[in-house]
Amino acid sequence: MNAIIQRELAATLRSWKAVLLQAIFLACLGGLVLLRWPSEAHADLGGVESRQVFRVFGYGLTIGLMLVSPAFPATSIVRERLQGTLALLLNSPIHPVSMVLGKLVGSLGFVLLLIVLSFPAAAACFAMGGIALTEQLGGLYLALSLLALQYASIGLFVSSMVRSTDAALRMTYGVILVLAVGALGPFHLLKEAAWAGPGLLEFASGLRSLSPFPAIMGVLGDSGISSGAAVAGQTDALRFFTASGILSLICLAATGWRLGSRPMDRARDAGRITDEQALKTRILRRVMYLWFFDPQRRSGLIAPWQNPVMIKEQRCRPLGRANWMMRLIGGYFVLSFALVLGATTMSQSQGVAAVLAVIAIMQVSLIVLLAPSLASGLISGERESRGWQLLQMTPLSPLTIVVGKLLSASLPLALIMLATLPAYGVLLAIDPAQAWIAISAQLTLLLFACMAIIQCAGIGSLFRNTAAATAAAYGVVAAICVGTLFVWLGRDAPFTAKFVELALTPNPLAATFSIIGVTGFSEYRLAPGNWYVMGVMTVVSAAVLLLQVTRLGRPR
Repeated sequence: MNAIIQRELAATLRSWKAVLLQAIFLACLGGLVLLRWPSEAHADLGGVESRQVFRVFGYGLTIGLMLVSPAFPATSIVRERLQGTLALLLNSPIHPVSMVLGKLVGSLGFVLLLIVLSFPAAAACFAMGGIALTEQLGGLYLALSLLALQYASIGLFVSSMVRSTDAALRMTYGVILVLAVGALGPFHLLKEAAWAGPGLLEFASGLRSLSPFPAIMGVLGDSGISSGAAVAGQTDALRFFTASGILSLICLAATGWRLGSRPMDRARDAGRITDEQALKTRILRRVMYLWFFDPQRRSGLIAPWQNPVMIKEQRCRPLGRANWMMRLIGGYFVLSFALVLGATTMSQSQGVAAVLAVIAIMQVSLIVLLAPSLASGLISGERESRGWQLLQMTPLSPLTIVVGKLLSASLPLALIMLATLPAYGVLLAIDPAQAWIAISAQLTLLLFACMAIIQCAGIGSLFRNTAAATAAAYGVVAAICVGTLFVWLGRDAPFTAKFVELALTPNPLAATFSIIGVTGFSEYRLAPGNWYVMGVMTVVSAAVLLLQVTRLGRPR
């Protein structure tokens, strides 16, 4: 037996958090099956109800694995680095291939155990009839197994590159979001464009194969992205199996190469401050970086009117530095031009409302991705690194600390909201009658961004460990934006329309869809209620954050 497998898997299974996660996972899957379980005492010979239950179960299991699978491998290697045991592994007689396989199996074993624990719920779906054992049930579990393998491989590769657990989680979930959602965008935008040639469409179709959703929808028999055809569903599944296997092998090989080349033992050059270099070098760098964005320029003093905590966060975190902020601005402008291109292309065939829905999905996805990673470690990171004692020694009030922390995390998220303004401008130029709808949708997403930052900061302040704080923040935000949609899936039975409307009221994505008039959400009035609920949640989270900071700031 591989010693790393025994250590990793045994340590994970012995944790009470793992047992709690298994119990919550099983309870959620059982609840999803009960949501669509038929209440009438008659048999469904056509299998319509059984397929509805199976779809809810399949989507719930997929989203659950997408949230759980990357967490363990993303922190596996970087945790060894922080604990000081990575040097022992690198200098041990264990081969790098054995290290990678041990980390992979140790991280993947727990996820596969969750898949095995879902068998009773799957058996309940199969017992209702109307579901093929090999094509649908077997295809679903094969796709989910490859999905877990792909995400574990990506998490290990990212973990071998970064130097902190929160950065590993942030980058891993970002890559997963790009592969799961972003890979669908080019094909969705180009499939009806007249100027797109066969080569460009084939390239976009190849990118689409990296996402698991077309394969999952094809296996479940859904007629969304997979065009509703059985042959198309089988083709999507086969393409995903191939792309997932190739990507997993590339990530595992790259991780083994990094561990085998001993890159962790090499010291990096810290560089020299621009102010201490020759005059020609200083002039060249000031011209090249426009003086202000030079990453090696000596920072000035903090002005009396500035919040010192905010300036400290911006100078200590990569996303707060001027050079990285300019890269974010450049990337978001590119994204804005892509949205403008998509808006002009899709509005001709699908209408302005469809484009607004796509933009809303993209904005919500980016907020869900970035808000927990930016805000959950504001207080827990200080406690974990023991920097909180330094803040206690300063004459800063708890309100000054909270405001400075929140402002430092809000600036990158504000750039995301600004990146979509050109696309909204193009849509309003095409159809000025949609002005009030676009403003209401943007207001909803703006309130959600503020709520997500403050809520994640409040949740993170309750933890001592950054990784646990980040995972808890991701879980809460995902439950608000995704978990309540499963109630919407049971809108016909067993839930009434009033109950579904109450369940969807806290969901900003559902509220945005109801404002835009998306099919399935237009009959619910969510907009005013959603704003009030998000306002209350924001105030409560801010109060929790302020009280926790005040409690931690007391002398010990």
